Amino acid sequence: MPLPHGVYRADHVGSFLRPKSVLDAREAVANNTSNLTALRKVEDSAVASVASSQIKNGLRSITDGEFRRAYFHLDFLQHLSGIEIKGQTGLIRPHGFSPPVLAVTGKLGHPKPIQVDDFKFLEQVIKDNGGPATTKVCIPSPTMVHFRGGRASIDIEAYPDLDPFFEDLARVYQEELDSLYKAGCRFVQLDDTNLAYLCDPDMRKQAEDRNEDLSTLPRKYAELINAAISKRPADMKIGIHLCRGNYRSKWFASGGYEPVAEVLFKELNVDAYFLEYDDARSGDFKPLRHLPEHKVVVLGLMSSKKNTLDDKKEILERLKQAAEVAPRGLEQLCLSHQCGFSSTVEGNELSEEEQWAKVRLEVEIAKEVWGEDLSK
Repeated sequence: MPLPHGVYRADHVGSFLRPKSVLDAREAVANNTSNLTALRKVEDSAVASVASSQIKNGLRSITDGEFRRAYFHLDFLQHLSGIEIKGQTGLIRPHGFSPPVLAVTGKLGHPKPIQVDDFKFLEQVIKDNGGPATTKVCIPSPTMVHFRGGRASIDIEAYPDLDPFFEDLARVYQEELDSLYKAGCRFVQLDDTNLAYLCDPDMRKQAEDRNEDLSTLPRKYAELINAAISKRPADMKIGIHLCRGNYRSKWFASGGYEPVAEVLFKELNVDAYFLEYDDARSGDFKPLRHLPEHKVVVLGLMSSKKNTLDDKKEILERLKQAAEVAPRGLEQLCLSHQCGFSSTVEGNELSEEEQWAKVRLEVEIAKEVWGEDLSK
C-alpha cells in the first residue's frame, strides 16, 4: 500500500539535540546580554545544519529539530491569545522536574500564523540541499491545552461551559493549519501525550481526581482533534505521535494502548500514528488489531533515551511480531525511535554522534525490511 505523503519507512518524531550554539544563545537572551534577533540568526544556522544532517544520515522527513523551542508544546501554545503559563503541576518527576501548567485566561484566539515563517525557512533549506525530502511541521496536540489542568485551569468567565472552549480550541487549530497549507505545508504531526497518559493507572487516577469522566474523555479528545483537522484539504496529511514523557532520558507514564485503542484507531481521523513502543511500558502489539487497513503506524521500537545502539536482531523480531497483528502486515508499518531526542531544550542523555548513529541504524534496518526506497 502507498504511504501517506510525508511518511517514510524510516521516520522520526522531530526533535534533535540542541547544539551548544543554540543553548548559549538562549542563555544570553535570558541573561539580557543578547536579543531575539541575534538568537534567530543562530537558530537559522543551526536549523540549516540539522536539516542537512538529517538528509545526510538517510532521513527523508525533515524537521527543524525543534531548535526554536524550549518545550515541544509551550512555545507554540503561548502564541494563542487567551493562554498563559501559570505555575506547575506540583507532581515531581525525575530530575526534580515538575511540568508547567497552561491556564486559559480568556477567549482563545489565533492572532497570526505561528509556524509559517519557520516552515518557509526550512522548506528553502531543504530545496537548497537538493534532496528528495518532505518538510514536516510538528505542533502540540490541542489536548495539551486541557489535560493537565482540566476545568480548574480554564477561566470560568471566559468559558462557563466547556463546549464553546473546545469549539474555539478546534477553530484556532483550523486557522493555523489553513495558514500552513497556504504556505505550502503538506504534512503536520500532532504531538500528544494525553491519550497515552490515559493508559497509565496513576495518570487515570489523577484525571479522576480532577473530576474527569474517563469513560468519555478519550472520545472527547478524539472529537477535539477531528474538529481541529476537519477543514484541511485532502492533500494535507496529518500524523499523531503518542508519548509517555521524554525528559532528559526519563519517562513519566506507562501502560499499553488497550484503554484507548478503539477510539485511537477507529475514530481518530489522522493518516498516520507515531507510537511509542521501545520497551515493556508500551504494552504488547495487540491494539494494532484495530488499525484500519488504509492507515499506517510508525512503530517507535528504537530508543532515543539510551546512548547505546539498539539490538538490530531484536528490532527485526519485534517488527515481525507487530506485522503478525497489523491487518496488512509490514505494508502498514514503518520504523522510528519512540520519541524525539530532545523534547525539551535540555535533551536526552547522549551525544550528537550517538544520536546520528542511532538514526543511521534505523535507516539501515528500514532498508533491509522494506527496500532502498523509503517512500514505498
